[in-house]
Amino acid sequence: MAGDLKALEEIRRINASFPYTDPIRDWKAAGKKVVGWSCIYVPEEIIHAAGMLPIRVTGHVEESALEHASAYLYTNSCSFMRSCFDLALIGGYDFLDGYVSCAPCEGVIRLAEVWDHYLKNPPLIYILDVPRRISEGGFKFYREEVLELKNRLEQFFGVEISDDALRQSIRTYQETRDLFRKLYELRKSDTPPISGAETLEVLNASGRMPREKFNLLLKELLEQIESSKRSLSGDVRLMISGTVLNNSDFIKGVEELGALVVADEVCTGARYWWEAVDTNLEPLEALSRRYLNTLFPCARTNPPERRTEQILQLADDFRVDGVMALTIRNCAPYIYDLPLWKGKLEERGIAVLDLSTEYGTAISGQVKTRVEAFLEMLI
Repeated sequence: MAGDLKALEEIRRINASFPYTDPIRDWKAAGKKVVGWSCIYVPEEIIHAAGMLPIRVTGHVEESALEHASAYLYTNSCSFMRSCFDLALIGGYDFLDGYVSCAPCEGVIRLAEVWDHYLKNPPLIYILDVPRRISEGGFKFYREEVLELKNRLEQFFGVEISDDALRQSIRTYQETRDLFRKLYELRKSDTPPISGAETLEVLNASGRMPREKFNLLLKELLEQIESSKRSLSGDVRLMISGTVLNNSDFIKGVEELGALVVADEVCTGARYWWEAVDTNLEPLEALSRRYLNTLFPCARTNPPERRTEQILQLADDFRVDGVMALTIRNCAPYIYDLPLWKGKLEERGIAVLDLSTEYGTAISGQVKTRVEAFLEMLI
């Protein structure tokens, strides 16, 4: 399918070397620092402006037994966190010089604490606190947290993060967002030129290589898509909603059953890149407002109506027939959030399939049977 898209072939080659991808190896070979992050409320631009490479910390590519991590983390903690730590325990993230965590849920906090206590590698593990309420008071609190992150990186690594460097990083990351917007616009077509699985592969690569190189690669991909005249078809247009999704084979399996995954509302998808930064503001204020006040907030945030409105709007814009709500087991914020918007979609004639899965799950067995039944209902 990707024979006419050389950029997509390169993206697949990079993803195949996860977690210590070839671009990261080249970066380290040049003597430069790599800092991991694991939540979309961590402003990557601050790490980038420090001259370091921000990379996204995720778990195993596929569902794993997690026998290593389960000795340190409760088995009723979500499998995404355990998968991340399992990979760290076997040395998958030994190349990190720092790790910036966040506080969207107890699982993410616990991951950072256990990582720091037992491994003490990387030498810097920092937790950025994030308020639950989107308000002016919440913004002031979060801005102080972002400033403290900047100060901590400067002190620990002996670097200066200037306003000019921040502005340049903002421009670089805004280019990524603009390019992703163009890619997603293509998916609104009746016969989109790129599949949902391929789109997730592109998103995965964005967190596994220097941003400037990724932007060039995504530009090439868009140009190749335009010249290729590709068109894909399916019986049903789907959107996927949920938390973290990195296994492109899962989406590929859904699409092989006759669906087109044309949109997503996951934190490794649209929620990651959607919101722009207001470049008219002072850099730290601009970043703080963008990351806290995103149009696609996490399920943990209040008021919840904002998130519901955006899900409904996304479903309308991409003309979806159904939504697959993927909830990682024991992920309380998304379990409790689902009823708030599921009924509103169904009132509009958009069916919702609620799937409780493990991180990295495959489209097989009982999951496949339920997806097949859902698609047959929509045809």
